[in-house]
Amino acid sequence: MAELFLELLSEEIPARMQSRASEDFKRLICDGLKAAGLAFTDAKAFATPRRITLVVDGLPATRADVSEEKRGPRVGAPDQAVLGFLKGAGLASLDQAEKRDTGKGEFWFAVITRKGGPTADALPGIIDAAMKALPWPKSMKWGSGTMQWVRPLQGIVALFDGKVLAGEVSPGGQMAPVAFGNTTRGHRFLSSGAIMVTGFDDYVAKLRAAHVILDPSERKKIIAERAEKLCADAGVILKKDDGLMDEVAGLVEWPVPLMGMIDSQYMDLPAEVLIVTIKTHLRYFVTTKKDGTLANRFVVVANNVAPDGGAVIVDGNERVLRPRLADAKFFWDQDRKQTLESRLPLLKGIVFHAKLGTQAERVKRIAKLAGEIAKFVPGADAAEVQQAARLCKADLVSGVVGEFPEVQGIMGRYYALNEKLPASVADAIGDHYAPAGPNDRCPSAPVSIAVALADKLDALISFWSIGEKPTGSRDPFALRRAALGVIRIIVENKLRLPLRAFFDAPDLMAFFAERLKVQMREKGVRHDVVDAVFALGTEDDLVRLLARVEALQSFLRSEAGKNLLTAYGRAANIVRAEEKKDKALAAQIAAKPDPALLEQSEEKAVASALAEVEQALATALKSEDFAGAMNAFAGLRAPIDAFFDKVTVNVTDKPELRLNRLKLLNQIRATMDSVADFSKIEG
Repeated sequence: MAELFLELLSEEIPARMQSRASEDFKRLICDGLKAAGLAFTDAKAFATPRRITLVVDGLPATRADVSEEKRGPRVGAPDQAVLGFLKGAGLASLDQAEKRDTGKGEFWFAVITRKGGPTADALPGIIDAAMKALPWPKSMKWGSGTMQWVRPLQGIVALFDGKVLAGEVSPGGQMAPVAFGNTTRGHRFLSSGAIMVTGFDDYVAKLRAAHVILDPSERKKIIAERAEKLCADAGVILKKDDGLMDEVAGLVEWPVPLMGMIDSQYMDLPAEVLIVTIKTHLRYFVTTKKDGTLANRFVVVANNVAPDGGAVIVDGNERVLRPRLADAKFFWDQDRKQTLESRLPLLKGIVFHAKLGTQAERVKRIAKLAGEIAKFVPGADAAEVQQAARLCKADLVSGVVGEFPEVQGIMGRYYALNEKLPASVADAIGDHYAPAGPNDRCPSAPVSIAVALADKLDALISFWSIGEKPTGSRDPFALRRAALGVIRIIVENKLRLPLRAFFDAPDLMAFFAERLKVQMREKGVRHDVVDAVFALGTEDDLVRLLARVEALQSFLRSEAGKNLLTAYGRAANIVRAEEKKDKALAAQIAAKPDPALLEQSEEKAVASALAEVEQALATALKSEDFAGAMNAFAGLRAPIDAFFDKVTVNVTDKPELRLNRLKLLNQIRATMDSVADFSKIEG
């Protein structure tokens, strides 16, 4: 068994693309090997800022002959179908095909035999195809070439069983092909010259000697351990940030964590501004004190070993940070000289959307909507809701938000507190964008709930009104996120909010249903059960809806629920078939059955059971006892089973009796559908 070892060396690959690219390259190579009939035992992919590396173990040195059967059209099929079959199978005529009787007729079959040979002969084509199929999020051409790649390609190491494969990849145009070879390069600054390798293990060892750590997980471990040691020595705590760790590990090949200091004059800036500047803009790690407040230290990860221990690197990064924080402090000081109220006229100059007006107009809509929502939020002070809604977008015209858009809303809270506005108003301004994602905190204070819901519902209602709805591939206004935010706020706060009181678009309610199914699926709730309750068409209270869903799903897990669902299906199918055949009959079936026409005891038992169930349902649904409503159905199982065993519905010689029995079956369907549309339940 032999090893296939590949390295694609290029200019710096963006950190966010490395992991996906290495896995995509592995997938494409492995798929190519399988298609060529080449089995292997293992495949591993790695990435650094300058290289994508793949090693595949356990490949055979030679390929065995492979036979494949391909079924063609039926004997006697049109010439066009036969010609297509011959072309696809690589046959010149039907004389090379076989005629077989499959039991369903005679069909043409082609037996295609692919001769084996040295594995090394098949690999260059697989590599070339994989490289050209690699789906980079963004790619480029360079020089006069036509090949798309993330950054200019510098070299390709391609070894099979320790020997260089005969092959190359051409960038096209006037560019010289990049030939397969056995030499790579180490760290851009800490090594020099070409490095000849004989295989993967040799490559890893020589790269390490040339100051390149191939495995991203090892780079992350080094960063974490050394950064935590620096923090422990300085008496601070490293703030954990997996996303930043992944990104920084993709920026360095030889990580060297170093600690810098933030000037004390900037430590009175809001913590979020400091974090955005340090983490988001400069990719430094934040540190905290034992009480959780920000410390005046940061960790920067260098990609170099400095002779002075990193003093110059730290000084340089501190000098980069200082003016950014100085700008933030200037804006922070200036912003506090104005009130949020005084900024409102400036919102007239910010266009929210060409068809939806300015931010000032949007604020009016949000304030009106928040006032209506507040009526359904226990403890929400109407005046405070109005004040928070009116001021929630005012920080968009502040200096800090202009410089750091990531802190919009957050800064509004700070400005409100600076003005000594009520804490509930300030918190609502700060929370009105929340939750921004599935892991984000959900507003729970009454005023915050009202304003956050108004912000999201306004976005949904407004964009729906101009036809800007999400599609399968596009959601430019993040409306799915807005809908999920509405759902989370309502459900987590058990808010009894009738959504249809705020919009009359049926497809928007259906959109909420789809988002709810996505969210509930993660909690083990069946999508068809959600569909069954939504199909009632009257349920827009999400808390009540989910209570129905929970009760229905629990009922369907029981033996009684499964059996009753079968009985419902039989009754509904019979009624549906008759309705389809005769539309005039459909209207008659919808009426209540005539008790005088109930001849058999089994009919009477079903009618009696339905009457009891309907009475129990009315009581249970009025008190929102949905588990009780489902339990009421359990009494239907035995009489319905007996009905289907003993009663003939389609008595053609007695049309009145037949119609009455269809009415009874329809009553079964209608009674059960008053709780949920059972026809939506799968199985």
